[in-house]
Amino acid sequence: MSVTLLAGTATASVAVASETPAAAPAAALAPTAPVENLIVGYKSSASEASSNSAAASDATAKGKKAGKKAKFDRRLGTGAALVNLGGTVAPAEAADVMAQFRADPDVAYVEPDTRAYATAVTPNDTEYAKQWDLFESTAGMNVPAAWDKTTGSGVTVAVIDTGYVAHSDLASNTVAGYDFISSSAYARDGGGRDSNPADEGDWNATDGECGVGSKASNSSWHGTHVAGTIAAATNNSKGVAGIAYGAKIQHARVLGKCGGSTSDIVDAITWASGGSVAGVPANATPAKVINMSLGGPGACGTSYQNAINAAVARGTTVVVAAGNSNADAAGYSPASCNNVINVAASNRTGDRSFYSNYGSIIDIAAPGGETRRATDTPGTVTTPENGILSTLNAGTTTPGAEIYKPYQGTSMAAPHVAGLAALLKSANSALTPAQIETAIKNNARPLAGTCTGGCGAGLADAAATVAAVTSTPPAPAFENTTDFTIGDNTTVESPITVTGKTGNAPAALKVGVNIVHTYIGDLKVDLVAPDGSVYTLHNRTGSGTDNINQVYTVNASSEVANGTWKLRVNDNAGGDTGKIDSWNLTF
Repeated sequence: MSVTLLAGTATASVAVASETPAAAPAAALAPTAPVENLIVGYKSSASEASSNSAAASDATAKGKKAGKKAKFDRRLGTGAALVNLGGTVAPAEAADVMAQFRADPDVAYVEPDTRAYATAVTPNDTEYAKQWDLFESTAGMNVPAAWDKTTGSGVTVAVIDTGYVAHSDLASNTVAGYDFISSSAYARDGGGRDSNPADEGDWNATDGECGVGSKASNSSWHGTHVAGTIAAATNNSKGVAGIAYGAKIQHARVLGKCGGSTSDIVDAITWASGGSVAGVPANATPAKVINMSLGGPGACGTSYQNAINAAVARGTTVVVAAGNSNADAAGYSPASCNNVINVAASNRTGDRSFYSNYGSIIDIAAPGGETRRATDTPGTVTTPENGILSTLNAGTTTPGAEIYKPYQGTSMAAPHVAGLAALLKSANSALTPAQIETAIKNNARPLAGTCTGGCGAGLADAAATVAAVTSTPPAPAFENTTDFTIGDNTTVESPITVTGKTGNAPAALKVGVNIVHTYIGDLKVDLVAPDGSVYTLHNRTGSGTDNINQVYTVNASSEVANGTWKLRVNDNAGGDTGKIDSWNLTF
């Protein structure tokens, strides 16, 4: 099969006791909001500077003079004393107590114990104002507010695509990758696979060059555009801002002239996630997120599925583009594979982009933009301001000057979600791929417009999702990690007893399933409710694919939540065995 591209630092001010009070600065720190504590610095010659009991007596005496119940709380690392005012008091009352301390010649300084808050600073990147997809309230992904908590540091994102053409807005965030194109003719680099993932251009000189119906086209520099959305350098007074600008990009080149082969892409998935590929050196920086903005017609094959399952088992989240055919994504691969986050594209008004694939297998939507209206002539660019602006190259065939340019496509939507996945993994390194997918879905917001055909859980919301994984434990509330052996032609059940819930289960009960088995086409997997009702999760599909590692959504709103739920696995053939490794329920 041949596939094609789908198109701050924080500072702290430390107070140091001085031998001479600085009256002007102290006055400048008069309280302007309610105050609970004061920070008092004593001169080194004062007994209160080293004696907690002396500081306690002094705080009590000065509070009494001001009519407040001030008391010594603790000694700060700087040596200053923290004085509690007995609760939150008005600025004027705090000022009265502060005046008592300022009048004491043994006090070097006194100031209110003010509060600091996370700040979402607007990046100074020169083209940031054009990145509506990051910040606009109607259809943007609410990214800036997520940067208060995480920027993706410590995470590598593999871009399995056309490779990398040098760009100064990406260079600092790019780590060593690999060229997996095995055909020298398609690679255009004079040889087969090598350690240089440089994009040599994917242009087609004439119509029909890449098969019946193919058209002549210029080089796309597609992988570089995708990479910029994920992790372009940010706050560097240049170009665009990346969603996970603290992350690193690893290019795995698989698409060249006339697209790329399944065999090359499967090897790239394996290597990028830390697996072994014959003849290819081990990956020194395995990726915890893979982005595949590529695809072709047809259902997911076993080769793809096995590679994806193995990557997920290694802890790598796999994000794929839904496709640009305005059709059901179930007919395209790898969009139709299990264990991926399948991303549809939305436009600037919050509708499904006119070209985006749709359907029940879509997991989430993200900005993909529209550089033209659906009724405009194909190939034209009539609304560039509504596209997704990112890093690119001006060369029509071979590389030229670096530029920035808007594109449209589910290829542009997928890296938005890959960037979000990197933010989540950075914020909470314990998150599994299933938990990352669930968090993204559970914290999506409804599209502002419409999505005929289905756009999954809605529009991905970066700030809400990051807040969810950093404020509450992501682990499932109920889980069974005991192994249950699955023998040939047998049925096995793993129970989970749910307690402490009121009413019925939700309409979107999340069922996480991890089954190790060498031929999942043999298996029928059911969720059995406490009253015996059966909900089929998997029914003998996938042929010879290994393992099931997936989160299913079940409408269990008619079921009482409390009670014993079971995961029932029926093996319907001989020759392959396995086990229920673990499963969980998230209400």
